Amino acid sequence: MNFAVSDYRPAMEPYKFTEYFQNILFEAVSLNEKMDASGLLILFDSPIDWKRLKKLLGDTYFVAAATNVEALSGAKENDIKTVLLELDDGSPVYDRITHSILEAVADDYFAPGSRLIALYSGFDSVGLDSISVINLGEHLERLTGKELRKIETKVPLKTLKMVVDLALEIGREGREGKSVGTLFVVGDTKKVLANSKPAGFDPVRGYKCKERDLFDPRVREGIKEVAQLDGAFVIALDGTVAAACRLLDASTATITLSKGLGSRHWAAAAVSRSTEAVAIAVSQSSGTVRIFLNGEVVLRIESRHSRPMVWREFDYDAP
Repeated sequence: MNFAVSDYRPAMEPYKFTEYFQNILFEAVSLNEKMDASGLLILFDSPIDWKRLKKLLGDTYFVAAATNVEALSGAKENDIKTVLLELDDGSPVYDRITHSILEAVADDYFAPGSRLIALYSGFDSVGLDSISVINLGEHLERLTGKELRKIETKVPLKTLKMVVDLALEIGREGREGKSVGTLFVVGDTKKVLANSKPAGFDPVRGYKCKERDLFDPRVREGIKEVAQLDGAFVIALDGTVAAACRLLDASTATITLSKGLGSRHWAAAAVSRSTEAVAIAVSQSSGTVRIFLNGEVVLRIESRHSRPMVWREFDYDAP
């Protein structure tokens, strides 16, 4: 059997349980106890003897993360929670830690407001040498703007950030003591309007552009009141509300969403698939904000804590 040179990849050398390596593990376990943390997040670059690792860590809760399948080989067979990152092996340490945290929180391995101990290779390419104490509340709150920049869309970041912040406020505050769910569709305004119809009375119709500008705090407060009505808000690229209370008319035939998401989320996915708009849905039951692009959830934010989480593939339920 012949192999092309480009297909050859040398086998990874497993981690060796040297005295130094074991001391790093013990320090992480000790710090986890002293800081009253929720557990360890360990970033691996190579395979390891999982049974021996579990024995060394004892009862300490931990999650294993890596950028390649080989490094996690055998982990699940030993009942170890894992996170496989969609990043290159040579990705910066900060990116790997950040994505590991987002994935681990999204998989409910760690609670959004908890504290964890991260153990990773910061300098040594063949072993673990660094330990960080990470408060997830503080860390995740700093990611919102950065994660929004990764969304490939024609919508200006300034406009997208403003609408997302408004959605977070609605999800967090509700109105008059009641939870409120709503939907914003930003960009590709003409096509979105062509693929929707009025639900009834449009509360923004007839107002001047400056009176529909979401960058005006007074307008945003007014929109919070209107958010209780049925239908979606259609937002132009400059942050102007083009229309409100619109019923979206887009096919869900090619859409797959996770269990438990209702008609508002299906509509958001469908309109983002059939147009170049970004759809931002606020869940009435949980206040969670989900951002849709091209029919998929690209970012989930727990609005009551303002913490973003990357979404993954889930089981499909037909609408």
